[in-house]
Amino acid sequence: MTSPYDIDEIFPEESAGSVRLPRRQAGNSPQGLAVTLLADYTLRTRAWLPAAAIVDLLAEGGVSPAGARTAISRLVRRGVLEGRRQGRRGSHRLTAAAAASLTIGGSAIAAAAAPPWDEQWTLVAFSLPQQEGTLRRALRGKLRWMGFAPLYDGLWISPHDLSEKTRARFAELTLGTLTVFRARHIELDAAIRRNPLDAWDTAEIARQYEAFIRRWSRTPSEISGAGAVRARTEVMDTYRRLPILDPQLPIGLLPPGWLREPARELFMSVYDGLADAAQEHVRAVASPYSGDEVSGVRAHTVAELAAGLGR
Repeated sequence: MTSPYDIDEIFPEESAGSVRLPRRQAGNSPQGLAVTLLADYTLRTRAWLPAAAIVDLLAEGGVSPAGARTAISRLVRRGVLEGRRQGRRGSHRLTAAAAASLTIGGSAIAAAAAPPWDEQWTLVAFSLPQQEGTLRRALRGKLRWMGFAPLYDGLWISPHDLSEKTRARFAELTLGTLTVFRARHIELDAAIRRNPLDAWDTAEIARQYEAFIRRWSRTPSEISGAGAVRARTEVMDTYRRLPILDPQLPIGLLPPGWLREPARELFMSVYDGLADAAQEHVRAVASPYSGDEVSGVRAHTVAELAAGLGR
């Protein structure tokens, strides 16, 4: 499943602070796969995983041992992982900053239905010189992550009011000049108007929902071992794009039969349904390399992810 938007905008390579999460790609990059594995099974606890176990788990996803070790090394340099050594054995875990970033992103991906729409839009107008291409891409990526889409080149729009988290993110931005305001759309003659919903390609988003449901409705009820881990990783990888493409757009403005909730329910069924089997497999792979019990390896549910994985 590919995104109808520029993937670099949705998953920008540059992010605030010292953590640079790997850029999303059309397929599973070794670094991206490593982050997903650690996030899916250690995000709540930040448990240490033996490096050899990470290499073995990545091998089950088609990554060569050399590629896995390179990915781990690069994630350490990016500030995503930290390492330690006990004798000849090395282990890694998510850094606190990476875990915080992934928790926020996971909460947005797994969020349930938004409250009723108040029929107002939040608009962000910004101005950056054309030569500042890198800054423009960075700002567009951050806006996309916050649920905005471009109505015009320098005017981005969202149907939601600013949450405290969104206000804090705007306060951190140092990318040019921007203005944020709330407004109600006024209907004009069809020949000259552009509807705010036109900022999103709703026909393409609908096709993305259909493709997701078509793919995952055929998931077998019994999957174990490495297959459970692979399927759980893949369903997250495909679903995680949908709440970004469709950031809780007002249901009353969308075509009848919008598939947002059926897709979310299917995602929950597959992701949560495979949690126990996948968790046990990750523990089984890690146990031979660790003298300690691997109880810190815990698969979370969609509801826990939506709640921010609070203990």
